[in-house]
Amino acid sequence: RSPPGSLLTAEAMRAAGLLLAWALLRPAGTQQCHLASHGGVLRFTDTHAEIRVPALHRVPSSLDPFYGLVRRCLDLIQQNPLPTELLRAALNDPGSVRTSQVVQYELGYIVCAVVALLFTVAMPVAGICFCYCRSRRRCGGRLHAHRRSLGCRRHCLLACLSLTSLVILASVVCAFVTSQRVKGQMEPGLGAVPATLRTLRQHIANVPQGVQMVVDQFEVPRQQIISDLGGLSRSVGLSIHAQLKAMTYEALADLQNRAGDLQTSLHHLQILDKTARALASARAELEPALRERRRRVVALLDDPRCTSCASVLGRAQSLELGADYGKVPSVEKVLKALAGLPRIDFAEMIRQGNGTFNSIPELAVERMAQVIQDLRDEMARVTEKVQSIADGFPLSDYTRPVSEALVKAEDRSQPYLREVERFEQYRWIAGTVLCSIILLILACNVTGMALGAYGLSKRKDPSDYECRGEAGAKFLLVGVGLAFLFSWLLVLLVFATFLVGGNIQTLVCRNWVNQEIYKFIDTPGNLPPSMNLSRQLNLRRDSNLSTAYRECKSGAGLWEVLQLDRSYDLDEHLKTPKYAADFQKRLGDFTARLGDVRLLRSEGRQDLETFARSGVDEVDYGRFQEEMKKPVVQTSLPGLARSLEGLQKMQVSGGAGGGGCLRAHGSVLTPLSPPQRNGTVAGRLAAEARALWQMQNSTVQSQEALVAKLRESVQFLSRLAPHLQERVKTTLVTTASVEARLPVQAQQILRQEIGCFTRKELRYFAQYLNWVGQTLREDVASCQPLATALDNGRVILCDRIADPWNAFWFSLGCCTFFLIPNIIFAVRLTKHFRPIRNRLM
Repeated sequence: RSPPGSLLTAEAMRAAGLLLAWALLRPAGTQQCHLASHGGVLRFTDTHAEIRVPALHRVPSSLDPFYGLVRRCLDLIQQNPLPTELLRAALNDPGSVRTSQVVQYELGYIVCAVVALLFTVAMPVAGICFCYCRSRRRCGGRLHAHRRSLGCRRHCLLACLSLTSLVILASVVCAFVTSQRVKGQMEPGLGAVPATLRTLRQHIANVPQGVQMVVDQFEVPRQQIISDLGGLSRSVGLSIHAQLKAMTYEALADLQNRAGDLQTSLHHLQILDKTARALASARAELEPALRERRRRVVALLDDPRCTSCASVLGRAQSLELGADYGKVPSVEKVLKALAGLPRIDFAEMIRQGNGTFNSIPELAVERMAQVIQDLRDEMARVTEKVQSIADGFPLSDYTRPVSEALVKAEDRSQPYLREVERFEQYRWIAGTVLCSIILLILACNVTGMALGAYGLSKRKDPSDYECRGEAGAKFLLVGVGLAFLFSWLLVLLVFATFLVGGNIQTLVCRNWVNQEIYKFIDTPGNLPPSMNLSRQLNLRRDSNLSTAYRECKSGAGLWEVLQLDRSYDLDEHLKTPKYAADFQKRLGDFTARLGDVRLLRSEGRQDLETFARSGVDEVDYGRFQEEMKKPVVQTSLPGLARSLEGLQKMQVSGGAGGGGCLRAHGSVLTPLSPPQRNGTVAGRLAAEARALWQMQNSTVQSQEALVAKLRESVQFLSRLAPHLQERVKTTLVTTASVEARLPVQAQQILRQEIGCFTRKELRYFAQYLNWVGQTLREDVASCQPLATALDNGRVILCDRIADPWNAFWFSLGCCTFFLIPNIIFAVRLTKHFRPIRNRLM
């Protein structure tokens, strides 16, 4: 029980305990900032995708093996490397070109031209001779006699002509397909030249705008950093609170326990002193009364008239006091030392300390408000610094020659492209017509062979046989005539397309793939001054077309290949410290004391020290315990009173039963002892018994209650005393240590959190600057479109146009070549379809 006048009531201590329990169990609600944490990934807008030059690639085709065969044939025809000397002379001084040089390089094509010329002359001459022979009935006439070997020869001629027709058919189908592919690729391919040049000009012209759009994207990291700054101070405060709350709450709980020990000990010491005094006073009052009562009971029991009283006499004679609390140690000195304690309200002090500690997040917000505002202002200055990337970008003056060169190339290419388109239209028309004639020849062959074979099967009917056989022979001769008539045109078309396509493949495409053309252009003196590409494109002095092509293809920026006199270094402009140094310095210089929490005031410390020096642990509580083991009265008053009542009741039983003391046991009365014969003695026995009961109930029981109360206090104090000084000392040391460590550790956590925050925000800076460098190099101000345009030109010219072009003349050439055996087999076969003049039976 708490004393009425207690300064620290049990209710107040319970409330403080509930407050601490709530603080310990309450979730911290903080965002832990770990040193290894990474900032989020920033998402930037794709700013320049509309001006990219899409890369073209060779599309796999089922005709690729055929294209490879044609290229290998051209490599056999033209085995000479790039004619460097011839090209240099042709470009610088066309009049100095010697015919022998051209013949030496084009020897393979000249041989083919001779063959084509011979074929062109021979076929018409052969056709004229054939016509003359037919007029003289010498070619394509009838057989004079039937022999057994004619059937085998006829079948052989039919098979050869059929096989030849199949080869021609396959070739003409390939010619049709490849011709259509050339036509399908020529129009978009020619259109891609000015479109690519315009795209390159737009790419270069839009570089300043694109650079500004990239710089404007700094708004993304700026907004993210501003957002992070808004939660920095509270995050720091919550982190400090979360990491220090276990230590702080443990110290407050320990302090609360010592305050409770002080208040409870003071309460029990007061009880101890008051109870010991009350017991000593009660003993002094009880001693004469007990002595008088013992004398009277002993005298009564020693009376000869008292029957059977000798057995109780010994107990009555030992009727005397037991415990003597006047001999226990006095606690007045301890109480005097503790007088006036506690001088401070520990519950209120603990509540205030807990409140101060829990207010650290709000305190952090208050203390960091100014530096947060400074950092926001610094972000505005960083935005101005980032703008210098666009302001200092130097391409506008250095890309003018490139733009002018592209405009000039676009203007000059238009007439040539129109001529090429017109030539391609003529080629397609001529190719379609001649391929149709070849199909007509094949139709004549098939019709002639069908009618002739049908006529041979009807030999038993002479009229039907002669009619159909003659018709079949005439169809074959019509096909022969068409072959003679148009074969020279086929040869001319084949040679014209072969000469163009073959030279494009061997002179341009083959040397474009192995980059021999770039080496030729880069060699000084090969090109005339008016065609100096390095000067026209304003390339670096130490660079050339091959180097620029490789650098552009690997993703270099325009400013890295142009002649800028090394005046602009993008990597230098994209270094993070250039923009984040002041931001980082402001965070690094920031300091604030956030852990100044007063857990124990000087008055409370003095109270606890006084409590430890009060001598509570020096009291001999064993003496109290020894006295408490003794009863208040050595002889049990209730027992003695019951014995006297028993002696008095024997008289009552004797009177009722007629001279004997009987005890009821079931339905039988058993005699116990002789009855009291003297009524006066019996009355005195009853009176003494009542007096003993009265003493027990009025005096002894109250002293026993005081002893029980005293035992509770002694037990508490005896348990507390051995560890009192150690616990108080530990509490004082722990509290002082926590008060000293709180600001130090709070400062460490503050530096750790700010360092983590700084690294996170610097990653945003670095992420943005890396994106700027990558976007400028690969997209906005990249020279990769130049390399892509060159690669696209090779793909369009060589892979999409030259390959089917060469496959076209190769297929048409196969048709033309196989017309020769077709003519021979057709002419020979006509004799077998016509009726035999003299049939041998």
